[in-house]
Amino acid sequence: MKQIAIVEDDPDQKENYAAALRRQGYEVVTFSNRQEAEEAFAKELPDLAVLDVMLQDDHDAGFELCKKIRTINPKLPIIFLTARDAESDRVSGLRLDAWDYLIKPITLDFLAVRVSSLFRIADTLHERESQENTERTEYGDLSIDESSMTIRWQGSILELTMTEFWIVESLASNPGHVRSYEELMQVTRQTVVEKNTINGHIRRIRGKFKEFDSGFNCIKNVFGVGYRWNC
Repeated sequence: MKQIAIVEDDPDQKENYAAALRRQGYEVVTFSNRQEAEEAFAKELPDLAVLDVMLQDDHDAGFELCKKIRTINPKLPIIFLTARDAESDRVSGLRLDAWDYLIKPITLDFLAVRVSSLFRIADTLHERESQENTERTEYGDLSIDESSMTIRWQGSILELTMTEFWIVESLASNPGHVRSYEELMQVTRQTVVEKNTINGHIRRIRGKFKEFDSGFNCIKNVFGVGYRWNC
């Protein structure tokens, strides 16, 4: 069951929103001020947050609370639900990466539909991210994405040729294991490959890593045998 947090200082509005969302099958927790919400969110975040901008005497409490949430989870769906309808306030809310900025008064049906819509978007993004992660393999600072055939080192994309990609993938997928020249020749998918050709590929690969990390030293030569990934 998805949990929604409502941060609203008007008790009647707060209970009306909560009741409407509970009828849709959501678990709802409510808070009346920024301090209560921050203490709760520090322990556990909801699946979606509905924030009023002004809470009691704190005119920008919702904005500050949004910033706090974003330090914990940059992707959590957040809705501002407020009477503050100035364009500058809307801009401020969206710049904080809120997913929506709704102006009071709104109907309870509209709120429920909007929440449901944002959850569908969040679920779609999560599924897409999960699929991408299954195609990406991490080896410490090295990330290999087979779907796009890209390699990242410390977050930076290396401009590798397809052959260089295959060689790095082969070495890194068996860290510490020596890949012989004969094995690396097969990795290149080329019919005629000599040892010097493999050495040339490795030299260029090392150079491309060192463009981002001058201390890169993960590809070790095993004299007369081949290479291994040692990081």
